Amino acid sequence: QWRGHSDTETLLACFSAWGIKKALQAAVGMFAIVLWDRQTKTLTLARDRMGEKPLYWGWQKDTLVFASELKAIKSLSCFTGQIDRNALALLLRHGYIAAPHSIYQGIQKLPPGNYIDIPLTSPEAARSARPAVYWKMNEVIQTGLDNPFTGSPEQATDALEQQLSESIGAQMISDVPLGAFLSSGIDSSTIVALMQAQSQRPVHTFTIGFADKKYNEADQAKAIANHLGTHHTELYVSPEDALAVIPSLPRIYDEPFADSSQIPTFLLSRMARERVTVALSGDGGDELFGGYNTYRLVPSLWRKINTLPAPLRHVAAAGLTCLPTTVWDRFFNLLQPALPKKAKHAVTGEKLHKLAKLLHSVNKEDFYRQMISLWRRPDVVTIGAHEYKTLLNDQIAWPTGLGFAQWMMAADAQLYMPDDILVKVDRAAMANSLEVRVPMLDHRVVELAWRMPLNLKIRDGKSKWLLRQVLYRHVPQALVERPKKGFSVPLAAWLRGPLRDWAEALLNESRLRQEGYFDPALVRRAWANHLSGKRDFSRKLWCVLMFQAWLESSSAR
Repeated sequence: QWRGHSDTETLLACFSAWGIKKALQAAVGMFAIVLWDRQTKTLTLARDRMGEKPLYWGWQKDTLVFASELKAIKSLSCFTGQIDRNALALLLRHGYIAAPHSIYQGIQKLPPGNYIDIPLTSPEAARSARPAVYWKMNEVIQTGLDNPFTGSPEQATDALEQQLSESIGAQMISDVPLGAFLSSGIDSSTIVALMQAQSQRPVHTFTIGFADKKYNEADQAKAIANHLGTHHTELYVSPEDALAVIPSLPRIYDEPFADSSQIPTFLLSRMARERVTVALSGDGGDELFGGYNTYRLVPSLWRKINTLPAPLRHVAAAGLTCLPTTVWDRFFNLLQPALPKKAKHAVTGEKLHKLAKLLHSVNKEDFYRQMISLWRRPDVVTIGAHEYKTLLNDQIAWPTGLGFAQWMMAADAQLYMPDDILVKVDRAAMANSLEVRVPMLDHRVVELAWRMPLNLKIRDGKSKWLLRQVLYRHVPQALVERPKKGFSVPLAAWLRGPLRDWAEALLNESRLRQEGYFDPALVRRAWANHLSGKRDFSRKLWCVLMFQAWLESSSAR
């Protein structure tokens, strides 16, 4: 006997009929669930497969606490607020704090695809409860490898388009106004194209533009919107608009978070919320379909480096760093007329110095970890820290049987995507009362993607080849085959310009020494090098600044 039609009533009926695990395995989409069983006195917490929605839990003194936001836990009288320095080291390496850790001791993030039954029959039983898995990415990967898609490229395109269309169709069901984010990229363009194909009226699409052409994709997005016939809205953002968001970041993100594209993501969400309540996003395409350049370039680079004996690599690294980046840049500027067109701006002093650090890598997995690290030794920069292991350096947690490119994709899908990309989008959207849905992270799309051979994802030097084939059926190739600008802000210039005084106050040497979290000498050296223009340390400094701003905010204790 149904009394309504809500998600909650449906879930309760499923839990009652099938049990917790089976109901979770049948559920589709994003969720954070807490269920209280009065008969067994058991509390169950569960999080969606891909980690689209947050769920914190843990113990403070003798009290079990849980919430979707840390600020709710901070309001409790039992909250101790002890900062986890090991988690802080993770922030300095990645720009985010990877699950299951949080910035506070005793508070964890429930990992994606996990649930935990906590019996409250006794303190001992409750304390001994541990998360269990109802869906595991590594198992999906292994199943995909064991049962690869064997049809033609055309059949693969058909299969992907059908599965994506089904996911998008289901996620377009809404009793409130709905739209979509649209950049000029493959992912969001594909989502919007398949939305418009199923809609009887123009889909609302939203794009952020920048006056600086190095960061602007609004013109290309508008051309795609015009071709598809969407109801398109664009907002050109000034540096002042973006800078005004920064004081709000600690409140929005609850714990220190240092992906600077959080700023345009917030502004895009704010603009979209003026017209719609739900927006679809194209996130997930890079990790599932081989979109990042690292997947194409890093395997061959590692093969070349690995042919050199370790002692020779160390000598080469010393040679590359004996000259400052500015000297290398002047040298390559002199060579510009003689260099091939593709190489004219490809080699810089900054890249050579980064390569020097990578030459010390002990294996290909360490090579990738060092490549994406912001601080190479965050445990040295963070006083008293012993950095937690993550999927990138915990061999036991690695999926097996993968080539290097697939291994990077699998690692990113389980680490970077849930703990950076999805955190960035969810918090920015929810701060504006906007619900963002991500059709590519429907688990059936994910499972199909891992059945697709790598040569259908990276093909003829093109990333996301298979996804492009779906898009080309709806949008002319010429409209989307343009250089991708990325969704970023000119952070390096801002830190030397309008943000300099703000950053200087947060990085004050006596302040750093008094607070006692970072080695003042190492941080100040990075800051001085950045201000001089010799190095671009904006991303590594942003990690420190986001922690300092969070620490200073009234929400931190």
